[in-house]
Amino acid sequence: MSSEKIIIGLEIHVQLTSLKTKLFCNCSSNYRDMPPNTNVCPICLGLPGSLPVVNKEAVKKALLVALALNMKISNRVSWARKHYFYPDLPKNYQITQYEGKGVASIAREGYLEYYVDGNLKKARIRRINLEEDPGKIIYHTGSMLTSKYSLIDYNRSGVALLEIVTEPDFSSPKEVIAFLQELRSVLEYLEVADFNLEGSMRVDVNISIEGGSRVEVKNIGSISEIEAAILYEVARQRSLREKGIKIEMETRHWDQERKATVGTRTKETEEDYRYFPDPNLPPVEIEMDYLEGIAKEMPELPNAKRERLIKEYGLSSYLSYVITSNKKLAEYFEEVMKYTKIDGEKAAALIVNDLVGWIGQERIKDIGKLVPPAEMANLLELLRKGDISIKIAKETIPELVSGRKTTEVLLSRGWLGRISGKELDEIVERVMRENEKAVEDALRNPKAIQFLIGKVMEVTNKKADPKETYELIVKKIGELQKRTWSN
Repeated sequence: MSSEKIIIGLEIHVQLTSLKTKLFCNCSSNYRDMPPNTNVCPICLGLPGSLPVVNKEAVKKALLVALALNMKISNRVSWARKHYFYPDLPKNYQITQYEGKGVASIAREGYLEYYVDGNLKKARIRRINLEEDPGKIIYHTGSMLTSKYSLIDYNRSGVALLEIVTEPDFSSPKEVIAFLQELRSVLEYLEVADFNLEGSMRVDVNISIEGGSRVEVKNIGSISEIEAAILYEVARQRSLREKGIKIEMETRHWDQERKATVGTRTKETEEDYRYFPDPNLPPVEIEMDYLEGIAKEMPELPNAKRERLIKEYGLSSYLSYVITSNKKLAEYFEEVMKYTKIDGEKAAALIVNDLVGWIGQERIKDIGKLVPPAEMANLLELLRKGDISIKIAKETIPELVSGRKTTEVLLSRGWLGRISGKELDEIVERVMRENEKAVEDALRNPKAIQFLIGKVMEVTNKKADPKETYELIVKKIGELQKRTWSN
């Protein structure tokens, strides 16, 4: 049973957090940390007699995304009402877009390429459309199953959402995660969304085992939870199959506390939503001149930047992928390279493996404040000139991140200075005199040289150049062996 093919499609809802107002009214789109039900007006509450007006900037942002995702863009964009009852939907319908008679979404039939384990994959995008976000249900305690009651905050109601619907082109959680990470990178480069904000991306995952019914798991808010939800739902469906129980087409929710999917309702069909054109919103005509103007504003996207970094700085495919996966990190790397002549691969490796390791993924957005690019470049220049070893460079990074020291302060205190040349030669001589037994061992077994190297590092507080230390000790042991043989 475990060899049966898993079929996964995604419905991704991205808040256009770069907008100042909601999709159809002048209420601020910044609803976070506002007192409940204060960021509302008659339009986003759906009160009788109120008339929506389209946010033109939202349409522009959606078109920019459509171009980046290689999509066929509609000449005429229209709006539809999607009817369903849910407490967080004040009008009992949602203003959205839909491909059907008399209505059309922003764009359709696109694709996005992404990598999984070094292999290039392509996921087809069925359509993207704009729609309004519903309000937010707040459970008093626990989850939707355990809370005694729930409250509704309509501050989020009417915020612009971009829905991105894929074809069922994924067969594992790993593929889904890799695709979502690439999509997030593209949207960050386009500056349409800030994924550091809570609720800025929510994903509905449609999951089925080949030959079975499709189950939709709604409103998963983080990439790690998406992986957990897919693994749980696949295991649940396989267990039902093994027991001979039919898998029903239904909508389920991901209970983050219990780490389980929970059935909420039988899956609706498109007919159940009773789509029809919204009579209050006229269609938007997309003129070619307007579209060409938007295309000219297209920034360099992750894939193009990867290719350029490989050419310009000699980065490996892996490091170019990691560096460009986060817009702030890519900008930081290029800013650092303005101040140093070090090999790009070495710089990228230290930034990715050490600097980001100490800062943490959640603080990458502040990387330039925590360690200014010129400061990081100073450290890399010391490494390039041979004034410090790679080991010292790595040990210096947490000092810079903490803000307690700068490279200049560390240098002035002699903390960074590399010991080499005559000074190192004298130290090696002294260590060998003080450790005669270790020298005798090294004469019989070359591996024992490591003990002497360790002693030199201990004496110099790790300032000795490891390569030069090794070469000096090998040379001196060789000279001793010649004397022994000649005697």
